[in-house]
Amino acid sequence: MAINLFCRTCKSSMVIGSKKCKKCGTTVTKKNKRYRVVVSVGGKRKTKVVNTKELAKNIEKALQDADASGEYNIQKKKAPSSLNAFWTKQYLPWIKENKKSWYIDQLNFNNHIDPELGDKQLCFITQFDIEKLVIGLKKKKNKQDKPLSAATIKHQLVLLTRIFNIAEQWGVFKGQNPCKRVKKPKLNNTVTEFLSKNELSSLTNILSTWPDRMQASIVKFAMYTGIRPKEVFKLEWRDINFEKETVLLRDPKGILDQILPLSPPAVEVLKTVPKEYDTPFIFYSVLGKQRKTIRHGWKQIKKVAGIHESFRYYDLRHNYATYLVSSGVSLYIVQALLTHKDAKTTQRYAHLDDDALRKAANLSGVLLTAESEKNKIISITGGHNGQ
Repeated sequence: MAINLFCRTCKSSMVIGSKKCKKCGTTVTKKNKRYRVVVSVGGKRKTKVVNTKELAKNIEKALQDADASGEYNIQKKKAPSSLNAFWTKQYLPWIKENKKSWYIDQLNFNNHIDPELGDKQLCFITQFDIEKLVIGLKKKKNKQDKPLSAATIKHQLVLLTRIFNIAEQWGVFKGQNPCKRVKKPKLNNTVTEFLSKNELSSLTNILSTWPDRMQASIVKFAMYTGIRPKEVFKLEWRDINFEKETVLLRDPKGILDQILPLSPPAVEVLKTVPKEYDTPFIFYSVLGKQRKTIRHGWKQIKKVAGIHESFRYYDLRHNYATYLVSSGVSLYIVQALLTHKDAKTTQRYAHLDDDALRKAANLSGVLLTAESEKNKIISITGGHNGQ
């Protein structure tokens, strides 16, 4: 290690005490005098230019002490990052800036992934570790003491796959993604829940006299609009245009703000919803705060109305879409009303009830039968429209 004079003109070093630079001839004065500290750290040459000799000496000593302790040993390799460390320090801050639903990923990681794999270094997590995780998830129970759904298990694999992909992009992880060959559970998304006409009638009657009018309003509004629960709960009065009978969905899932038309029954719900507090939220909770759920209230309503046990509050959205499609509304229109970004997602709601299927079958008989037989079939079906 050494301390030399530094020539500001040609950037070369001079022995302390020199009056001129031997290389370029620049005169050394008090105003242009600079000092260069030259040190060897871990076999690598490092330099630092400062204004005073005293500061140069202090830096030289500090670097000597650091080199002795190994703090600045650039040849020393950092310990490989654990999954938890990468998640906490790099991945989580990144998704908070780039993903709307980052908090769902955080819940999944904290509840299902971190307890099993968090302490393992990324480079040591294998396909076998992921398979063991899946087996453990299949044996796990949720808060309702029921096995985790195939969708929940798949979410964990999708999240893990994304974590390793990002770690590879950022140079934190090298090698093949251990999730690549792990089979994801197959989901039966074509099956959706909807209410029979008797259940729908019973629910409507119960809601008309339900003592908790806020609960009744929430259920009726969801039933008449098909809007996602979280979007219902964050609705504010500023989002409603009574003159045009529209609702503005701010930042809905996966797309930009959307303005949707409201049916007369939906508008009537808004006009009669309780207003006990001075709050911007339409469907508020205790003391006018934003509501997060209606799980308990829905469970009671469902029981009194005699609705089948598997039907969830979210399924009112399925019910809304199913009845529209069954009545002949195009999937394109339903996609717009449900604010689906992908038409494939809407396809799962394209289930026709038995009556609609029967009418279509009867109509096909009329259309495909010889003219001489049509009058007879029409008299049986009740007309060309099967009505």
